[in-house]
Amino acid sequence: MTIREETEIREREMLSPHACLASKSRGRHWPEAPCDIRTCFQRDRDRVLHCKSFRRLKHKTQVFLAPVGDHYRTRLTHTLEVSQIARTISRALRLNEDLTEAIALGHDLGHTPFGHAGEAVLNRLVEGGFRHFVQSVRVVNFLERKGEGLNLTKEVMEGIGKHSKGRSGDPSGESLGIRTMEARVVRVSDVAAYLNHDCDDAIRAGIIRNEDIPGSVAKAIGQTPRERINRLVRDLIQNSRSADGGEIRMSPEIAVAFQQYKDFMYDEIYFDKKVKKEFAKSEKIIEFLFDYLMKNAEAEIPPFYFQRNNKPDRVVADYISGMTDLYAINLFEEFFVPRRWFRL
Repeated sequence: MTIREETEIREREMLSPHACLASKSRGRHWPEAPCDIRTCFQRDRDRVLHCKSFRRLKHKTQVFLAPVGDHYRTRLTHTLEVSQIARTISRALRLNEDLTEAIALGHDLGHTPFGHAGEAVLNRLVEGGFRHFVQSVRVVNFLERKGEGLNLTKEVMEGIGKHSKGRSGDPSGESLGIRTMEARVVRVSDVAAYLNHDCDDAIRAGIIRNEDIPGSVAKAIGQTPRERINRLVRDLIQNSRSADGGEIRMSPEIAVAFQQYKDFMYDEIYFDKKVKKEFAKSEKIIEFLFDYLMKNAEAEIPPFYFQRNNKPDRVVADYISGMTDLYAINLFEEFFVPRRWFRL
């Protein structure tokens, strides 16, 4: 018996009836021989962790563009915080922690440079629109490994593709028909993570003060980021454990406060004039790059981007969305900012 088979037996013995077992996975798009050490979900986690798109997240904006301070979140630190929260919840509910971690680590691989500002520009310019969660699926399916993709399991792909919620979306994702509890855990953990760390960063940036958080929110879920994360996680675990149908849910009181917290963040931070002013500059960079690359795609974009799509706007969007903030800025300067002449 292999180590993987021993692990799969332990999963059947120890995990909840609502957990997704690695031995019951719906498989991959391209069949592969199983590993003798790792389960299929462990392999997916490792593939995401070692891919180039994951490493580039360290230089992609979360909320604040190119912050000078060392303690502001990036898209990578956001991903790690989502993973930590989701793993805690999954472990407490006896779900498949490996599947949860694989989804969490891969959920934002398709994010553009400059955060949602870059996403909004591409959504406007690309025929059929652009959504980062759809792009995350394209990254792991088609773009990683120079066009070969990561060939992840269908469970991980579904979790990545259905993680996004927007301002008023169902945090649990039950209305979307998400099949695994693990994917639902990541979905709600994503919101819990970004609300709390974006609020912390906004206080650090002087956009808001901690006292500005609505009193009803502070009373229900806590005065500090630590208190709020702890209260949300505990509430999710307690209410999900008591659910008969294997649901991921909050108590009514926390659910109301959670939405109030989200509304406050959208109104006071994500749509703040100072933040949006910098986003407007980054939007111009994306627009100029898109226009230039549409006219010079074959000369500027690596050939493997054309293997999976023959629509120029989608090829350009694939290329731009993979850029880090700094790479996009440097490329903009190379294309559009004149260099001073000097004698050798």
